[in-house]
Amino acid sequence: MKQTKTHFGFESVEWDEKAARVRGVFDSVASRYDIMNDAMSGGMHRLWKGHMVRSLRLRDGMQILDLAGGTGDIAFRMIKQQAVDVVVCDINATMLSEGRNRAIDKSIEGTHWLCGNAECLPLPDATFDACTIAFGIRNVTDIPAALRDIYRILKPGGQFACLEFSHVTNPLLKPAYEWYSFQCIPRMGELITKDRASYQYLIESIRQFPKQETFAQMIRDAGFSQVSYHNLNGGIVALHKGWRI
Repeated sequence: MKQTKTHFGFESVEWDEKAARVRGVFDSVASRYDIMNDAMSGGMHRLWKGHMVRSLRLRDGMQILDLAGGTGDIAFRMIKQQAVDVVVCDINATMLSEGRNRAIDKSIEGTHWLCGNAECLPLPDATFDACTIAFGIRNVTDIPAALRDIYRILKPGGQFACLEFSHVTNPLLKPAYEWYSFQCIPRMGELITKDRASYQYLIESIRQFPKQETFAQMIRDAGFSQVSYHNLNGGIVALHKGWRI
């Protein structure tokens, strides 16, 4: 039986409603999104993203799909490291507009911009050498469907890398992290983006995301092989990887 309800943070919403709600969140914060990432992570998001990009072992000429990468942050990092072509796909046109403008301002070539849903990508089979998604998979309504479609668009031998906020494994860190998340980040969102509610949702969405091994099994269930994950900063963030063999 098809699900009729899902979560939007801690709120229960109609299944077909979530994508529009998520789109509204990122419409609201797009222009200040990367600034807020710096503020709420103390700049750590740059190190986490750098770690993911280095783990890909990019080669010249690779075709990369970066999902939920509207502002271009991951794409620009990959192009700076290696001569690759990157399709940036995001469900949110406002975020894509931010990224496209930044590419023009920085004279960055090698990026292509596509508005699309990760659950049904408007892309042909077996096209990409790698697919990345950073801090976006938890906003997808049907995560298993998205993972299956990511598998579909990868070439045999293609790799998938997913960087996402996860579940803290260090019991000494967890109380301070919980306090900071719920007490500080929404207030920072209000000050920096004038939108407290969107950052309240983003914090709640992290708590709703599956634990590391559960998500790893979801990646395996989508068809991927050699699935692994690596915790960063005590599990605040995890990097999951898998291969289409």
